Amino acid sequence: MPTYEALPRFTTDLHRLTPEQRRTFHRVVTRSFVPDLRAGGHFRTGLRIKRVRRMPGVYELTWSGGGRATWSYGTERIRGVLTELTSTFPQVRWHVC
Repeated sequence: MPTYEALPRFTTDLHRLTPEQRRTFHRVVTRSFVPDLRAGGHFRTGLRIKRVRRMPGVYELTWSGGGRATWSYGTERIRGVLTELTSTFPQVRWHVC
């Protein structure tokens, strides 16, 4: 199961979205992004995942209606403990929404 961490900037940005925009983000993440991570990280075309220039390891996720969020892979956390284990379900660190 993928884990995640929301950076402070992301949390601030998320709260600035309208309720409809937050619902759309949640729907995209739960119905497309997370299932694609579980399936090995081969993301469907509709998510439009791409690397962010000049920000190594940071990716952009966009969806219809102008939605955009940036994220990176982090070290997976299991039961709240940072581990060195490699897993098929990495942690996602949300940066900006």
